[in-house]
Amino acid sequence: MYKITGADQKEYGPVSADQVRRWITEGRASGNTLAKEESAADWKPLSAFPEFAESLAAAAAPSATPPTFGAPTGVSSEILAGDYDLDIGQCLSNAWDLLKNNFGMLFGGVAIYLLIQGGLSAMAQIPIAGAVLTLVSVVIMGPLTGGVYYFMLKHIRHQPGDIGDIFSGFRLCFGQLVLCYLVMAILIFVSAIPGMAVTAYPIYLMVRQHAVSPPLVLWAAAGLVVAIIPVIYLGVSWIFSLALVVDRQMEFWPALGVSRKMVGKHWWPVFGLVVVCALIKVAGLLVCCLGLFISMPLVFAAMMYAYESIFSATKTPAA
Repeated sequence: MYKITGADQKEYGPVSADQVRRWITEGRASGNTLAKEESAADWKPLSAFPEFAESLAAAAAPSATPPTFGAPTGVSSEILAGDYDLDIGQCLSNAWDLLKNNFGMLFGGVAIYLLIQGGLSAMAQIPIAGAVLTLVSVVIMGPLTGGVYYFMLKHIRHQPGDIGDIFSGFRLCFGQLVLCYLVMAILIFVSAIPGMAVTAYPIYLMVRQHAVSPPLVLWAAAGLVVAIIPVIYLGVSWIFSLALVVDRQMEFWPALGVSRKMVGKHWWPVFGLVVVCALIKVAGLLVCCLGLFISMPLVFAAMMYAYESIFSATKTPAA
Protein backbone atom coordinates (compact mmCIF):
# COMPACT_ATOMS: atom_id res chain seq x y z
CA MET A 1 0.00 0.00 0.00
CA TYR A 2 1.17 3.52 -0.81
CA LYS A 3 0.54 7.12 0.16
CA ILE A 4 0.55 9.83 -2.50
CA THR A 5 0.95 13.61 -2.40
CA GLY A 6 -1.63 14.99 -4.82
CA ALA A 7 -1.39 18.02 -7.08
CA ASP A 8 -3.31 19.93 -4.39
CA GLN A 9 -0.44 19.13 -1.96
CA LYS A 10 -2.73 16.96 0.15
CA GLU A 11 -1.86 13.43 1.23
CA TYR A 12 -3.96 10.54 -0.11
CA GLY A 13 -4.02 6.86 0.74
CA PRO A 14 -3.15 4.30 1.62
CA VAL A 15 -3.98 2.97 -1.86
CA SER A 16 -2.96 -0.10 -3.77
CA ALA A 17 -0.27 -0.26 -6.44
CA ASP A 18 -2.99 -0.88 -9.04
CA GLN A 19 -4.72 2.36 -8.05
CA VAL A 20 -1.43 4.26 -8.38
CA ARG A 21 -0.96 2.75 -11.85
CA ARG A 22 -4.47 3.90 -12.81
CA TRP A 23 -3.64 7.45 -11.70
CA ILE A 24 -0.47 7.35 -13.79
CA THR A 25 -2.45 6.17 -16.82
CA GLU A 26 -5.05 8.92 -16.29
CA GLY A 27 -2.32 11.57 -16.00
CA ARG A 28 -3.17 12.27 -12.35
CA ALA A 29 0.32 11.19 -11.25
CA SER A 30 3.74 11.38 -12.90
CA GLY A 31 7.31 10.39 -12.22
CA ASN A 32 7.73 13.54 -10.13
CA THR A 33 4.73 12.82 -7.89
CA LEU A 34 5.87 12.21 -4.32
CA ALA A 35 4.90 8.90 -2.75
CA LYS A 36 5.97 6.44 -0.09
CA GLU A 37 5.15 2.94 1.04
CA GLU A 38 2.70 3.00 3.92
CA SER A 39 5.30 1.81 6.43
CA ALA A 40 8.15 4.00 5.11
CA ALA A 41 9.22 7.35 6.54
CA ASP A 42 10.69 9.08 3.51
CA TRP A 43 8.86 10.46 0.49
CA LYS A 44 10.36 10.00 -2.96
CA PRO A 45 9.20 10.46 -6.55
CA LEU A 46 7.27 7.66 -8.21
CA SER A 47 10.09 7.32 -10.72
CA ALA A 48 12.17 5.83 -7.87
CA PHE A 49 9.77 2.87 -7.51
CA PRO A 50 10.66 0.03 -9.92
CA GLU A 51 7.11 -1.36 -9.75
CA PHE A 52 5.78 1.75 -11.52
CA ALA A 53 8.48 2.04 -14.18
CA GLU A 54 6.43 0.33 -16.88
CA SER A 55 3.34 2.49 -16.23
CA LEU A 56 5.41 5.69 -16.19
CA ALA A 57 7.15 4.74 -19.44
CA ALA A 58 3.82 3.99 -21.12
CA ALA A 59 2.36 7.30 -19.92
CA ALA A 60 5.40 9.22 -21.18
CA ALA A 61 5.42 7.56 -24.61
CA PRO A 62 3.76 9.64 -27.35
CA SER A 63 0.44 8.25 -28.47
CA ALA A 64 0.45 6.57 -31.89
CA THR A 65 -3.05 7.81 -32.61
CA PRO A 66 -4.69 11.20 -32.13
CA PRO A 67 -6.98 11.57 -29.12
CA THR A 68 -10.55 10.47 -29.64
CA PHE A 69 -13.47 12.50 -28.44
CA GLY A 70 -16.76 11.46 -26.93
CA ALA A 71 -15.52 8.52 -24.88
CA PRO A 72 -18.35 7.92 -22.39
CA THR A 73 -17.86 11.24 -20.63
CA GLY A 74 -14.09 11.57 -20.26
CA VAL A 75 -14.59 11.53 -16.48
CA SER A 76 -14.93 8.27 -14.58
CA SER A 77 -18.17 7.28 -12.89
CA GLU A 78 -16.24 7.21 -9.60
CA ILE A 79 -15.48 10.91 -9.93
CA LEU A 80 -19.00 11.79 -11.05
CA ALA A 81 -20.49 9.92 -8.10
CA GLY A 82 -17.98 11.30 -5.61
CA ASP A 83 -17.89 14.44 -3.54
CA TYR A 84 -15.18 16.99 -2.88
CA ASP A 85 -14.10 19.75 -0.53
CA LEU A 86 -13.17 23.02 -2.21
CA ASP A 87 -10.84 25.06 -0.01
CA ILE A 88 -10.61 28.54 -1.57
CA GLY A 89 -7.70 29.58 0.63
CA GLN A 90 -5.76 26.42 -0.24
CA CYS A 91 -6.34 26.94 -3.97
CA LEU A 92 -4.97 30.48 -3.74
CA SER A 93 -2.06 29.42 -1.52
CA ASN A 94 -1.09 26.61 -3.90
CA ALA A 95 -1.42 29.00 -6.85
CA TRP A 96 0.87 31.53 -5.20
CA ASP A 97 3.49 28.86 -4.45
CA LEU A 98 3.30 27.63 -8.05
CA LEU A 99 3.74 31.17 -9.36
CA LYS A 100 6.73 31.84 -7.09
CA ASN A 101 8.44 28.59 -8.09
CA ASN A 102 7.77 28.98 -11.83
CA PHE A 103 7.50 32.73 -12.19
CA GLY A 104 9.32 33.20 -15.47
CA MET A 105 7.43 30.45 -17.30
CA LEU A 106 3.96 31.29 -15.93
CA PHE A 107 4.47 35.03 -16.36
CA GLY A 108 5.63 34.57 -19.94
CA GLY A 109 2.84 32.18 -20.89
CA VAL A 110 0.01 34.28 -19.50
CA ALA A 111 1.61 37.45 -20.88
CA ILE A 112 1.29 35.97 -24.37
CA TYR A 113 -2.38 35.21 -23.67
CA LEU A 114 -3.04 38.76 -22.41
CA LEU A 115 -1.22 40.41 -25.30
CA ILE A 116 -3.19 38.39 -27.86
CA GLN A 117 -6.47 39.08 -26.07
CA GLY A 118 -5.68 42.77 -25.68
CA GLY A 119 -4.52 43.08 -29.27
CA LEU A 120 -7.70 41.53 -30.61
CA SER A 121 -9.85 43.79 -28.41
CA ALA A 122 -7.99 46.90 -29.55
CA MET A 123 -8.12 45.99 -33.24
CA ALA A 124 -11.84 45.19 -32.95
CA GLN A 125 -12.39 48.94 -32.53
CA ILE A 126 -11.07 49.62 -36.02
CA PRO A 127 -13.92 50.67 -38.36
CA ILE A 128 -14.99 48.10 -40.97
CA ALA A 129 -12.36 45.56 -39.91
CA GLY A 130 -13.81 45.48 -36.38
CA ALA A 131 -16.58 42.99 -37.20
CA VAL A 132 -14.12 40.58 -38.82
CA LEU A 133 -11.70 40.84 -35.90
CA THR A 134 -14.52 40.27 -33.43
CA LEU A 135 -15.35 37.03 -35.25
CA VAL A 136 -11.67 36.08 -35.21
CA SER A 137 -11.62 36.74 -31.46
CA VAL A 138 -14.61 34.44 -30.92
CA VAL A 139 -12.84 31.68 -32.85
CA ILE A 140 -9.47 32.14 -31.15
CA MET A 141 -10.35 32.73 -27.49
CA GLY A 142 -11.73 29.23 -26.80
CA PRO A 143 -8.61 27.36 -27.97
CA LEU A 144 -6.33 30.01 -26.47
CA THR A 145 -8.01 29.85 -23.04
CA GLY A 146 -8.04 26.05 -23.18
CA GLY A 147 -4.33 26.16 -23.95
CA VAL A 148 -3.67 28.31 -20.88
CA TYR A 149 -5.55 25.77 -18.74
CA TYR A 150 -3.50 22.93 -20.26
CA PHE A 151 -0.30 24.92 -19.67
CA MET A 152 -1.21 25.47 -16.00
CA LEU A 153 -2.24 21.85 -15.42
CA LYS A 154 1.08 20.55 -16.72
CA HIS A 155 2.94 22.71 -14.20
CA ILE A 156 0.57 21.76 -11.37
CA ARG A 157 1.15 18.07 -12.17
CA HIS A 158 4.94 18.55 -12.47
CA GLN A 159 4.87 17.36 -16.06
CA PRO A 160 7.48 18.54 -18.58
CA GLY A 161 6.30 21.39 -20.78
CA ASP A 162 7.24 24.68 -22.35
CA ILE A 163 5.70 28.03 -23.15
CA GLY A 164 4.42 26.67 -26.46
CA ASP A 165 1.81 24.71 -24.51
CA ILE A 166 -0.19 27.96 -24.42
CA PHE A 167 -1.16 27.14 -28.02
CA SER A 168 -1.92 23.45 -27.40
CA GLY A 169 -5.66 24.07 -27.70
CA PHE A 170 -5.19 24.79 -31.41
CA ARG A 171 -3.41 21.46 -31.83
CA LEU A 172 -5.28 19.11 -29.52
CA CYS A 173 -8.95 20.00 -29.85
CA PHE A 174 -9.43 23.23 -31.79
CA GLY A 175 -12.95 22.57 -33.04
CA GLN A 176 -14.34 21.36 -29.72
CA LEU A 177 -12.89 24.35 -27.85
CA VAL A 178 -14.34 26.77 -30.40
CA LEU A 179 -17.75 25.13 -30.10
CA CYS A 180 -17.58 25.04 -26.29
CA TYR A 181 -16.69 28.74 -26.05
CA LEU A 182 -19.28 29.77 -28.66
CA VAL A 183 -22.14 27.66 -27.29
CA MET A 184 -21.48 28.88 -23.74
CA ALA A 185 -21.54 32.49 -24.91
CA ILE A 186 -24.75 32.04 -26.92
CA LEU A 187 -26.64 30.16 -24.20
CA ILE A 188 -25.58 32.61 -21.50
CA PHE A 189 -26.71 35.51 -23.69
CA VAL A 190 -30.04 33.81 -24.45
CA SER A 191 -30.61 33.17 -20.74
CA ALA A 192 -30.42 36.93 -20.13
CA ILE A 193 -32.95 37.91 -22.83
CA PRO A 194 -36.13 37.60 -20.69
CA GLY A 195 -34.65 39.82 -17.97
CA MET A 196 -33.36 42.29 -20.56
CA ALA A 197 -36.86 42.50 -22.06
CA VAL A 198 -38.33 43.15 -18.61
CA THR A 199 -35.76 45.91 -18.10
CA ALA A 200 -36.20 47.48 -21.53
CA TYR A 201 -39.97 47.96 -21.39
CA PRO A 202 -40.16 50.33 -18.36
CA ILE A 203 -37.17 52.26 -19.74
CA TYR A 204 -39.05 52.64 -23.03
CA LEU A 205 -42.11 53.94 -21.14
CA MET A 206 -40.06 56.51 -19.22
CA VAL A 207 -38.43 57.72 -22.43
CA ARG A 208 -41.86 58.18 -24.02
CA GLN A 209 -43.16 60.01 -20.97
CA HIS A 210 -39.99 62.12 -20.65
CA ALA A 211 -40.16 61.51 -16.90
CA VAL A 212 -38.57 59.23 -14.33
CA SER A 213 -41.11 57.09 -12.49
CA PRO A 214 -40.00 55.33 -9.27
CA PRO A 215 -42.25 52.29 -9.90
CA LEU A 216 -40.86 51.95 -13.41
CA VAL A 217 -37.30 52.31 -12.10
CA LEU A 218 -37.95 49.46 -9.65
CA TRP A 219 -39.47 47.44 -12.48
CA ALA A 220 -36.34 47.99 -14.60
CA ALA A 221 -34.07 47.11 -11.67
CA ALA A 222 -36.01 43.88 -11.08
CA GLY A 223 -35.60 42.99 -14.73
CA LEU A 224 -31.87 43.57 -14.46
CA VAL A 225 -31.70 41.15 -11.55
CA VAL A 226 -33.69 38.60 -13.55
CA ALA A 227 -31.18 38.99 -16.39
CA ILE A 228 -28.07 38.72 -14.22
CA ILE A 229 -29.02 35.66 -12.15
CA PRO A 230 -28.97 33.06 -14.97
CA VAL A 231 -25.82 34.65 -16.43
CA ILE A 232 -23.99 34.20 -13.13
CA TYR A 233 -25.39 30.73 -12.52
CA LEU A 234 -24.47 29.36 -15.94
CA GLY A 235 -21.11 31.14 -16.05
CA VAL A 236 -20.07 29.55 -12.75
CA SER A 237 -21.60 26.15 -13.58
CA TRP A 238 -19.69 25.93 -16.87
CA ILE A 239 -16.43 27.42 -15.56
CA PHE A 240 -14.50 24.15 -16.03
CA SER A 241 -15.93 23.16 -19.43
CA LEU A 242 -12.96 24.33 -21.51
CA ALA A 243 -10.55 22.60 -19.10
CA LEU A 244 -12.50 19.34 -19.45
CA VAL A 245 -12.35 19.57 -23.24
CA VAL A 246 -8.59 20.13 -23.39
CA ASP A 247 -7.59 17.95 -20.43
CA ARG A 248 -10.04 15.04 -20.69
CA GLN A 249 -10.50 15.24 -24.48
CA MET A 250 -14.27 15.53 -24.12
CA GLU A 251 -16.73 16.81 -26.67
CA PHE A 252 -18.08 20.24 -25.80
CA TRP A 253 -21.64 19.23 -24.90
CA PRO A 254 -20.76 16.45 -22.41
CA ALA A 255 -18.10 18.80 -20.97
CA LEU A 256 -20.74 21.44 -20.28
CA GLY A 257 -22.91 18.83 -18.57
CA VAL A 258 -20.13 17.36 -16.45
CA SER A 259 -18.93 20.81 -15.34
CA ARG A 260 -22.45 21.83 -14.34
CA LYS A 261 -23.05 18.53 -12.52
CA MET A 262 -19.85 18.68 -10.46
CA VAL A 263 -19.97 22.41 -9.74
CA GLY A 264 -23.63 22.02 -8.76
CA LYS A 265 -22.62 19.84 -5.81
CA HIS A 266 -20.96 22.86 -4.16
CA TRP A 267 -21.99 25.80 -6.33
CA TRP A 268 -21.55 28.48 -3.67
CA PRO A 269 -17.90 27.68 -2.82
CA VAL A 270 -17.07 27.66 -6.54
CA PHE A 271 -18.90 30.98 -6.91
CA GLY A 272 -16.89 32.29 -3.96
CA LEU A 273 -13.65 31.34 -5.69
CA VAL A 274 -14.81 33.02 -8.91
CA VAL A 275 -15.62 36.22 -6.97
CA VAL A 276 -12.24 36.21 -5.22
CA CYS A 277 -10.47 35.66 -8.54
CA ALA A 278 -12.47 38.51 -10.08
CA LEU A 279 -11.37 40.82 -7.25
CA ILE A 280 -7.75 39.78 -7.79
CA LYS A 281 -8.08 40.62 -11.50
CA VAL A 282 -9.59 44.02 -10.66
CA ALA A 283 -6.75 44.70 -8.24
CA GLY A 284 -4.26 43.84 -10.95
CA LEU A 285 -6.06 46.08 -13.41
CA LEU A 286 -5.91 49.02 -11.00
CA VAL A 287 -2.11 48.78 -10.76
CA CYS A 288 -1.60 50.56 -14.08
CA CYS A 289 -2.94 47.45 -15.84
CA LEU A 290 0.54 45.90 -15.45
CA GLY A 291 -0.65 44.12 -12.33
CA LEU A 292 -2.71 41.87 -14.61
CA PHE A 293 0.50 40.14 -15.65
CA ILE A 294 0.86 39.00 -12.03
CA SER A 295 -2.78 38.60 -11.03
CA MET A 296 -3.85 36.61 -14.11
CA PRO A 297 -1.32 33.76 -13.68
CA LEU A 298 -2.44 33.56 -10.05
CA VAL A 299 -6.11 33.41 -11.08
CA PHE A 300 -5.56 30.78 -13.77
CA ALA A 301 -3.52 28.64 -11.38
CA ALA A 302 -6.11 28.95 -8.58
CA MET A 303 -8.91 27.88 -10.92
CA MET A 304 -6.92 24.87 -12.11
CA TYR A 305 -6.12 23.85 -8.53
CA ALA A 306 -9.89 23.96 -7.95
CA TYR A 307 -10.36 21.87 -11.09
CA GLU A 308 -7.90 19.31 -9.71
CA SER A 309 -9.75 19.20 -6.39
CA ILE A 310 -13.11 18.68 -8.07
CA PHE A 311 -12.13 16.24 -10.81
CA SER A 312 -9.31 14.36 -9.08
CA ALA A 313 -9.53 10.59 -9.01
CA THR A 314 -8.33 10.69 -5.39
CA LYS A 315 -11.66 11.83 -3.97
CA THR A 316 -13.64 9.67 -1.61
CA PRO A 317 -17.01 8.68 -3.12
CA ALA A 318 -20.03 10.25 -1.50
CA ALA A 319 -21.99 8.07 0.88
